[in-house]
Amino acid sequence: MFLPLGRGVVAMKEGILTPRAAALERIKALALDTLPSPESKRAYGQALDDFFRWCEVEAVTEFSKATVNAYRTALEQRRLSSSTINQRLSAIRKLAMEVADNGFMAFDQASAISRVKGLRQAGVRTGHWLTREQAERLISVADATTLKGARDRALLAVLIGCGLRCRETANLSVVHIQQRDGRWVIVDLIGKGRRVRSVPMPQWTRQAIDAWTGMAGIESGFVFRQLDKSERVAGDRLTARRIFQIVRSAGGAIGVPSLAPHDLRRTFARLAHRGKSALEQIQLSLGHASVMTTEHQYPSE
Repeated sequence: MFLPLGRGVVAMKEGILTPRAAALERIKALALDTLPSPESKRAYGQALDDFFRWCEVEAVTEFSKATVNAYRTALEQRRLSSSTINQRLSAIRKLAMEVADNGFMAFDQASAISRVKGLRQAGVRTGHWLTREQAERLISVADATTLKGARDRALLAVLIGCGLRCRETANLSVVHIQQRDGRWVIVDLIGKGRRVRSVPMPQWTRQAIDAWTGMAGIESGFVFRQLDKSERVAGDRLTARRIFQIVRSAGGAIGVPSLAPHDLRRTFARLAHRGKSALEQIQLSLGHASVMTTEHQYPSE
């Protein structure tokens, strides 16, 4: 099959896509429209754009296994990480299968592209796990007597106490936090893959949220809000990027400068496992589709 991969595919004329570029965007949409999350759409979109730019430079027009293998070699020569290369190849495989499913390519051609192998990765990037003492110090870094400090303490308490993903934390609303059978729970949380789950909330996490929302006067809507320069609630929810910055700053204060929100999710799982929580319960709290994912990514030791 031949696609509009050659020169001019990303050209613009007075702000209007050229016919080739417009066709390319429609082809790309076949893959992106099937993805569940904005993050996946953005990552795969960037990966496909890079592939199309490479095709333009190399004057490649045929979408075939040979083309994808040549692109993989070019990525290796650019000394990109294995994970980056594998993500870009995954996006191309996804595109090939969706193009075939929509009748624009023979399935044997798409299948051949799907067999292009990724790079082997030596070991698993495990990230950080905090000890219980480090987790307590991290939460205490924020000065709860100030509005910003109360917010940041509540934020860290949710990440460690409930194991939420960064995006889930940004989207957390007051209505999600309810009392069920005498226990506080985050209910109907929509996570990765549009899976809905409920997550138990420790009393100390609830108390930190109450302190923040009480000071900020938040009674509905998003729990975590941006503050203006005068440290007044601005109304907009915190972005995932801002959450990352808050965690990174708090981590630096306790001697873990590269700490990320996902490391606090790992910490939640590890401390829960050490507290004798069943692996299946941790899986449900984390929103993993398979308990094998929980066991692989969040070992107890």
